[in-house]
This record gives sequence, C-alpha cells and structure tokens, in this order.
Amino acid sequence: MVKNMENISENSVKGVILAGGEGKRLRPLSYYIQKCMVPIGHMQKPLLEYIVRLLKYHGVKRLDMLVGYKNEQISNYFDSGNRFDVEISYVLDDSKLVGTGGSLLNWYRKGKEDFEGDLLVYYGDIISDINLSEMLKQHCENRAMATLALSKGYQVSVGVAEVNGVEVSGWVEKPTLGIDVGIGILALKTSALPELELLSKSNPELDIMSHLVPHLIKKGERVQAYLTDAFWYDVGSAEKYEKLDNGVIEKRLGRLVT
Repeated sequence: MVKNMENISENSVKGVILAGGEGKRLRPLSYYIQKCMVPIGHMQKPLLEYIVRLLKYHGVKRLDMLVGYKNEQISNYFDSGNRFDVEISYVLDDSKLVGTGGSLLNWYRKGKEDFEGDLLVYYGDIISDINLSEMLKQHCENRAMATLALSKGYQVSVGVAEVNGVEVSGWVEKPTLGIDVGIGILALKTSALPELELLSKSNPELDIMSHLVPHLIKKGERVQAYLTDAFWYDVGSAEKYEKLDNGVIEKRLGRLVT
C-alpha cells in the first residue's frame, strides 16, 4: 500500500460508489445480501468496507453511495460514516433510469451538480489496492475530463489454442493478453455529467463505460488512461466470488481493516 495523497484537497474530490445493482450475476446469494455487502477476506468484512477504507486511506473522505436494491443493508452498516472517519451520503435511485450511467444521472438530477470538484467513480463490486492518490494526481494535473483506471494485461479464464487447419499446434492455459482493460474505477469532471442527459434520450439503458466514455472521446474531450499493475478483482458473479482467495485479500488490503 502506498502513501495517501498529500497535495489534493479533500474537498476537491468526492467519491461516488455505485452500490445499487441487484447483483443478478451473484444469485442466489444476492437474493439475500446486497452484492456490495458480501463478506470477503479472513475477517469476513463486507466488500464495500474495503472500498470505503481504500478511499479514505487516499484522502477521499466525502462519499456519496448510489443505492437502490437492499439499500437498508448498506445504510444500516455504514450510517453516517463516522466510525470509518468519512462522511457518507446516500442517493436512492428511485427513478426509471437503468444502468450505471442512469444511476449517475439520477445523482446529478438530485441536485448533486452543485459540487464543482472532480468525482472518483468506483464500481461497488470491484476490490483493488490501486494507488488512487497517483491516479487523482494525474487526472487533476493534466486537467482531463475523464481518467480511466486500466490494468496492464488481462488473464483470460480459459485455455487458448493455436490452430493450423484442424491441427492444434500449441496450447496456453489461461494466458495473459497484452491489452489494457478497464477495472471499474474512473475520475470524472462534474462538467461531463450534463452529457448523460443527452445520451439518455437515445439509450434506455445508460452505461458509463459503454456510452459516456465513447461519447466524450468522440467529442474530443481529454480522456486519459491511468495504467496500473495493481491487484484488482471483480467479485460480481457467483463463480468469481467462490474463487476469491481470501489470503490475497489479507495480503493486499488486510491492513485497512485491522
């Protein structure tokens, strides 16, 4: 874990955690537990607690949780955020908007546009030890409209064959591909959010990464990459949750919850 940010004002960045999804990929567990609240690590703390503590460690102490499905589980556990030394507000997605972009647009419509700093948007089913201080520093210094956290390389979950005709000439089990993949974390200027209103007119299911980011790129806005080799894991499916190594969680993030 790296040292937290020193030269970015706490008031200039607000954390926005997407924590309202139904967690359909995590069923049947998510019938009973909000997907962000699934217990992980040897201490069996909620996934969302690791996210909150990571943000706080890097100086992001003003948090808005965008909640919906089973939101009471989240608010009852975290309350005002005092015991985590953060300030938490809850924004209930009670609109007809669908998708991550819809949740962020709902946040914007409910008066949160009064905040003029930058947003650190964090998907609530991702666990990581990413250096958020370094990412935010890059985002602010380069005055980017959006900065995407991208992992260097991606390990596929299946074996890959080399085929000549019908002959298999080679085999690589679960190779790491030389591509840069999004990990569900991005910094975003609030001035980008009015674009969601425009996009919502033609996209009934509005997604941040599928719709807003390509739209900003097409407009010629400065969209940058923060390349990282940090640990990250998508806990959002039953298969991935079952395969999560609690030992890795303790090694990478255990100090945050002790």
